[in-house]
Amino acid sequence: MHILVFIAILVAVIVGPHVWVRRVMQRYSSPEDRYELTGGEAARELLDAAGLQAVKVATTDGGDHYDPDAKAVRLSGQNFLSRSLTATSIAAHEVGHALQDAGGYPPLRWRTRLVKWVGPIEKAGAAMLMATPLIIGFTRLPYAGLLMLVGGFMTLGSAVAVHMLTLPTEFDASFGRALPMLEERGMLYERDAPHARKLLKAAAMTYVSASLMSLLSIARWWAILRR
Repeated sequence: MHILVFIAILVAVIVGPHVWVRRVMQRYSSPEDRYELTGGEAARELLDAAGLQAVKVATTDGGDHYDPDAKAVRLSGQNFLSRSLTATSIAAHEVGHALQDAGGYPPLRWRTRLVKWVGPIEKAGAAMLMATPLIIGFTRLPYAGLLMLVGGFMTLGSAVAVHMLTLPTEFDASFGRALPMLEERGMLYERDAPHARKLLKAAAMTYVSASLMSLLSIARWWAILRR
Protein backbone atom coordinates (compact mmCIF):
# COMPACT_ATOMS: atom_id res chain seq x y z
CA MET A 1 0.00 0.00 0.00
CA HIS A 2 2.80 2.41 0.95
CA ILE A 3 4.58 1.63 -2.30
CA LEU A 4 1.45 2.43 -4.32
CA VAL A 5 1.04 5.75 -2.51
CA PHE A 6 4.70 6.58 -3.13
CA ILE A 7 4.36 5.74 -6.83
CA ALA A 8 1.20 7.85 -7.12
CA ILE A 9 2.91 10.84 -5.48
CA LEU A 10 5.98 10.36 -7.66
CA VAL A 11 3.91 10.29 -10.85
CA ALA A 12 1.99 13.41 -9.78
CA VAL A 13 5.20 15.27 -8.92
CA ILE A 14 6.95 14.33 -12.17
CA VAL A 15 4.13 14.39 -14.71
CA GLY A 16 1.89 17.15 -13.33
CA PRO A 17 4.23 20.15 -13.61
CA HIS A 18 5.56 19.05 -17.01
CA VAL A 19 2.04 18.74 -18.45
CA TRP A 20 1.14 22.19 -17.09
CA VAL A 21 4.35 23.73 -18.42
CA ARG A 22 3.76 22.27 -21.88
CA ARG A 23 0.22 23.69 -21.96
CA VAL A 24 1.34 27.15 -20.84
CA MET A 25 4.24 27.24 -23.32
CA GLN A 26 2.02 26.17 -26.19
CA ARG A 27 -0.68 28.65 -25.24
CA TYR A 28 1.66 31.64 -25.46
CA SER A 29 3.64 30.35 -28.44
CA SER A 30 1.02 31.81 -30.75
CA PRO A 31 0.67 34.09 -32.48
CA GLU A 32 4.28 33.68 -33.57
CA ASP A 33 4.46 37.25 -34.88
CA ARG A 34 3.19 39.01 -31.75
CA TYR A 35 6.39 41.03 -31.29
CA GLU A 36 8.77 42.81 -33.63
CA LEU A 37 11.84 40.95 -32.39
CA THR A 38 12.46 37.23 -32.54
CA GLY A 39 13.62 35.44 -29.41
CA GLY A 40 17.18 35.51 -30.70
CA GLU A 41 17.00 39.24 -31.47
CA ALA A 42 15.43 39.97 -28.08
CA ALA A 43 18.23 38.10 -26.33
CA ARG A 44 20.85 40.02 -28.33
CA GLU A 45 19.25 43.38 -27.52
CA LEU A 46 19.04 42.62 -23.80
CA LEU A 47 22.63 41.40 -23.66
CA ASP A 48 23.92 44.47 -25.50
CA ALA A 49 21.92 46.77 -23.22
CA ALA A 50 23.55 45.08 -20.21
CA GLY A 51 27.03 45.52 -21.68
CA LEU A 52 27.44 41.82 -22.44
CA GLN A 53 28.33 42.08 -26.12
CA ALA A 54 30.81 39.22 -25.73
CA VAL A 55 28.06 36.75 -24.81
CA LYS A 56 26.91 34.86 -27.90
CA VAL A 57 23.34 33.97 -28.89
CA ALA A 58 22.91 30.71 -30.80
CA THR A 59 20.44 27.95 -31.57
CA THR A 60 20.64 24.51 -30.00
CA ASP A 61 18.98 21.11 -30.09
CA GLY A 62 19.61 20.66 -26.38
CA GLY A 63 16.86 22.90 -25.03
CA ASP A 64 16.96 26.55 -23.98
CA HIS A 65 19.83 27.27 -21.59
CA TYR A 66 22.76 29.51 -20.76
CA ASP A 67 26.22 27.98 -21.14
CA PRO A 68 28.51 29.60 -18.53
CA ASP A 69 31.63 27.95 -19.95
CA ALA A 70 31.08 29.09 -23.53
CA LYS A 71 29.43 32.37 -22.42
CA ALA A 72 26.49 31.74 -24.73
CA VAL A 73 22.72 31.99 -24.57
CA ARG A 74 21.41 28.96 -26.45
CA LEU A 75 17.79 28.88 -27.62
CA SER A 76 15.77 26.18 -29.34
CA GLY A 77 15.19 26.80 -33.03
CA GLN A 78 11.55 27.64 -32.39
CA ASN A 79 12.25 30.20 -29.66
CA PHE A 80 15.19 31.65 -31.59
CA LEU A 81 13.06 32.44 -34.64
CA SER A 82 9.62 33.00 -33.13
CA ARG A 83 8.21 36.42 -32.18
CA SER A 84 5.81 34.98 -29.61
CA LEU A 85 5.45 35.85 -25.93
CA THR A 86 6.93 32.47 -25.04
CA ALA A 87 10.04 33.08 -27.16
CA THR A 88 10.55 36.59 -25.76
CA SER A 89 10.11 35.47 -22.14
CA ILE A 90 12.39 32.43 -22.45
CA ALA A 91 15.07 34.51 -24.18
CA ALA A 92 14.95 37.06 -21.35
CA HIS A 93 15.17 34.28 -18.77
CA GLU A 94 18.36 32.89 -20.32
CA VAL A 95 19.82 36.40 -20.52
CA GLY A 96 19.04 36.59 -16.81
CA HIS A 97 21.47 33.71 -16.28
CA ALA A 98 24.10 35.55 -18.31
CA LEU A 99 23.67 38.55 -15.98
CA GLN A 100 24.04 36.26 -12.98
CA ASP A 101 27.24 34.86 -14.43
CA ALA A 102 28.65 38.31 -15.15
CA GLY A 103 27.78 39.49 -11.65
CA GLY A 104 29.19 36.42 -9.89
CA TYR A 105 25.80 35.34 -8.51
CA PRO A 106 26.82 32.78 -5.82
CA PRO A 107 24.17 30.05 -6.38
CA LEU A 108 24.95 29.94 -10.11
CA ARG A 109 28.68 29.85 -9.45
CA TRP A 110 28.33 27.06 -6.88
CA ARG A 111 25.94 25.12 -9.10
CA THR A 112 28.28 25.35 -12.10
CA ARG A 113 31.15 23.98 -10.02
CA LEU A 114 29.05 21.26 -8.40
CA VAL A 115 27.61 20.00 -11.70
CA LYS A 116 31.13 19.13 -12.85
CA TRP A 117 31.54 16.88 -9.80
CA VAL A 118 28.10 15.26 -9.77
CA GLY A 119 28.95 12.62 -12.38
CA PRO A 120 32.08 11.30 -10.60
CA ILE A 121 30.35 11.44 -7.20
CA GLU A 122 27.34 9.49 -8.44
CA LYS A 123 29.59 6.88 -10.09
CA ALA A 124 31.60 6.48 -6.87
CA GLY A 125 28.39 6.11 -4.88
CA ALA A 126 27.02 3.51 -7.29
CA ALA A 127 30.30 1.57 -7.08
CA MET A 128 30.06 1.56 -3.29
CA LEU A 129 26.49 0.27 -3.45
CA MET A 130 27.48 -2.57 -5.75
CA ALA A 131 30.56 -3.45 -3.71
CA THR A 132 28.88 -3.42 -0.29
CA PRO A 133 27.26 -6.92 -0.50
CA LEU A 134 30.62 -8.42 -1.54
CA ILE A 135 32.46 -6.63 1.27
CA ILE A 136 29.89 -7.80 3.81
CA GLY A 137 30.04 -11.36 2.47
CA PHE A 138 33.84 -11.64 2.53
CA THR A 139 34.79 -9.56 5.58
CA ARG A 140 31.80 -9.87 7.93
CA LEU A 141 32.66 -6.41 9.23
CA PRO A 142 29.84 -5.08 11.43
CA TYR A 143 30.05 -1.58 9.99
CA ALA A 144 30.32 -2.53 6.33
CA GLY A 145 26.63 -1.59 5.93
CA LEU A 146 27.64 2.03 6.42
CA LEU A 147 29.14 1.85 2.93
CA MET A 148 25.63 1.33 1.56
CA LEU A 149 24.37 4.35 3.48
CA VAL A 150 27.25 6.53 2.26
CA GLY A 151 26.94 5.24 -1.29
CA GLY A 152 23.21 5.94 -1.36
CA PHE A 153 23.61 9.49 -0.17
CA MET A 154 26.47 10.12 -2.58
CA THR A 155 24.28 8.93 -5.45
CA LEU A 156 21.08 10.73 -4.43
CA GLY A 157 22.39 13.59 -2.30
CA SER A 158 24.55 15.14 -5.01
CA ALA A 159 21.49 15.53 -7.25
CA VAL A 160 19.54 17.12 -4.39
CA ALA A 161 22.36 19.59 -3.78
CA VAL A 162 22.31 20.63 -7.46
CA HIS A 163 18.52 21.06 -7.40
CA MET A 164 18.66 23.12 -4.20
CA LEU A 165 21.08 25.51 -5.88
CA THR A 166 19.07 25.48 -9.12
CA LEU A 167 15.84 26.72 -7.52
CA PRO A 168 17.06 30.15 -6.34
CA THR A 169 19.06 30.51 -9.56
CA GLU A 170 16.01 29.95 -11.76
CA PHE A 171 13.64 32.14 -9.74
CA ASP A 172 16.16 34.99 -9.63
CA ALA A 173 16.76 34.75 -13.38
CA SER A 174 13.02 34.92 -14.06
CA PHE A 175 11.64 37.34 -11.50
CA GLY A 176 14.70 39.24 -10.37
CA ARG A 177 16.13 39.86 -13.83
CA ALA A 178 14.08 38.77 -16.87
CA LEU A 179 10.77 40.44 -16.04
CA PRO A 180 12.33 43.73 -14.82
CA MET A 181 14.48 43.87 -17.99
CA LEU A 182 11.51 43.30 -20.29
CA GLU A 183 9.40 45.89 -18.50
CA GLU A 184 12.15 48.52 -18.24
CA ARG A 185 12.93 48.29 -21.95
CA GLY A 186 9.27 48.22 -22.95
CA MET A 187 9.64 44.88 -24.70
CA LEU A 188 6.33 43.56 -23.38
CA TYR A 189 2.84 44.79 -24.09
CA GLU A 190 1.42 45.95 -20.78
CA ARG A 191 -1.38 43.39 -20.89
CA ASP A 192 1.19 40.62 -21.52
CA ALA A 193 3.14 41.17 -18.28
CA PRO A 194 0.89 38.90 -16.13
CA HIS A 195 1.06 36.22 -18.81
CA ALA A 196 4.86 36.43 -18.96
CA ARG A 197 4.96 36.03 -15.19
CA LYS A 198 2.72 32.96 -15.43
CA LEU A 199 4.88 31.53 -18.20
CA LEU A 200 8.11 31.97 -16.25
CA LYS A 201 6.50 30.56 -13.11
CA ALA A 202 5.45 27.49 -15.07
CA ALA A 203 9.01 26.98 -16.29
CA ALA A 204 10.33 27.26 -12.72
CA MET A 205 7.91 24.56 -11.57
CA THR A 206 9.80 21.96 -13.60
CA TYR A 207 12.78 22.54 -11.30
CA VAL A 208 10.57 22.43 -8.22
CA SER A 209 9.22 19.05 -9.31
CA ALA A 210 12.73 17.75 -9.96
CA SER A 211 13.80 18.85 -6.47
CA LEU A 212 10.79 17.18 -4.85
CA MET A 213 11.49 13.99 -6.79
CA SER A 214 15.06 13.90 -5.47
CA LEU A 215 13.89 14.50 -1.91
CA LEU A 216 11.28 11.76 -2.22
CA SER A 217 13.94 9.37 -3.47
CA ILE A 218 16.14 10.10 -0.45
CA ALA A 219 13.17 9.73 1.90
CA ARG A 220 12.32 6.37 0.35
CA TRP A 221 15.97 5.26 0.56
CA TRP A 222 16.14 6.26 4.24
CA ALA A 223 12.91 4.41 5.02
CA ILE A 224 14.30 1.22 3.43
CA LEU A 225 17.54 1.45 5.41
CA ARG A 226 15.68 1.90 8.71
CA ARG A 227 13.72 -1.34 8.29
